[in-house]
Amino acid sequence: MHVSLSPGSFQNRRSIVEFAAQLPLPTIYPIRSFTDAGGLISFGTNFDDLSRRAASYVDRILKGASPADLPVEQPTKFDLIINLTTAKTLGLTVPQSLLVQATEVIE
Repeated sequence: MHVSLSPGSFQNRRSIVEFAAQLPLPTIYPIRSFTDAGGLISFGTNFDDLSRRAASYVDRILKGASPADLPVEQPTKFDLIINLTTAKTLGLTVPQSLLVQATEVIE
């Protein structure tokens, strides 16, 4: 199952993770907060990187750049977080090939 990011899903992330665990259903989430709450895997934009990049835009605007002249950027850095504790609970073995690609592994 895949959970999309929305204000409702973010606010109810603990309930969503608990529901998926009760089924038991392997689930991928959009951001790290879900895996921190016990979710299996999250893959999504690194918001720390986006914040740093946004700060550079603010700096340019404060130095006189016109917002209309600044390019639109898309995220370039993504995080793959794997929760091995949850994988064990679900009876899953995460392949080593996936673990080596992970940004972080929660044990």
